[in-house]
Amino acid sequence: MTLQSMTGFARVEGTSGRTRWAWELRSVNGKGLDLRLRLPPGFEAIEADVRRLAGEAFSRGNLQIGLAVSVSEAQIEAVVNQGALAAVLALRDQLAGMVDPAPLKLDTLLSVRGIVDFREAEESETERAARDGDIRAGFVEAIRCLAEMRAKEGTALAGVLLGQVARIETLTDVVEADPSRSVAAIAERLSAQVALLMQGTTALDRDRLHQEAALIATKADLREEIDRLKAHVAAARELLAQGGPVGRKLDFLAQEFNRESNTICSKSNAAAVTAAGIELKVVIDQFREQVQNLE
Repeated sequence: MTLQSMTGFARVEGTSGRTRWAWELRSVNGKGLDLRLRLPPGFEAIEADVRRLAGEAFSRGNLQIGLAVSVSEAQIEAVVNQGALAAVLALRDQLAGMVDPAPLKLDTLLSVRGIVDFREAEESETERAARDGDIRAGFVEAIRCLAEMRAKEGTALAGVLLGQVARIETLTDVVEADPSRSVAAIAERLSAQVALLMQGTTALDRDRLHQEAALIATKADLREEIDRLKAHVAAARELLAQGGPVGRKLDFLAQEFNRESNTICSKSNAAAVTAAGIELKVVIDQFREQVQNLE
């Protein structure tokens, strides 16, 4: 499965009989899947299908879905008011012998208000069903186009994220290889500190002082943080290779990355380690910001 960004746009338009329609889909970041529909009056029947299809295609993102519909040309039909026509004919029969008995002509009937009404022809059930079917098919195509754009942007994001993960791994190696973490360096530093504390005093218990110094050295060790960072790097690469909706999992890893980098900075007793820890935090912030765009 490919990664998908949550941002994208798609427009699909077409015609069905006299009806011209256009779908516009806009997608931005969201914690879940939030659909906002704008359908013209008379198209409420397709709303359920629209929501179902969007839910099947996407798991996250704020989607604005709009449908524009217009009729290209109106068809006019003449409708006879049967009641009014019957009343006119009945009146003619009543007035027989008093007025000219000549047959009524069409132009005479058309001049009588209310006999014939000209109005826009209504679609038949068959025409309406065909129109709605075409519009549904157009929405399926719009969903496909939006998913394609989100996937294309997701692929680009994957490259950026993999680069950031590689940088996190490199900085972790820098911290691990720093000379200040060697046994000899730690022993020399602690020995100097103990010697400084012991100068000019006999009140301190030398053995107890060495025990405390060893405890401090253990707490200051970065082995656990380095191991966890390496494990998180491997997990991030696995998720990026897996693809699909992994944005939430990567966001969790970004939080874990940040926690370990904070601990490294707080434990650091060497300028080079501190500098690497600070750069780690910068890269991790960039990583997390990009992850927010993934489904």
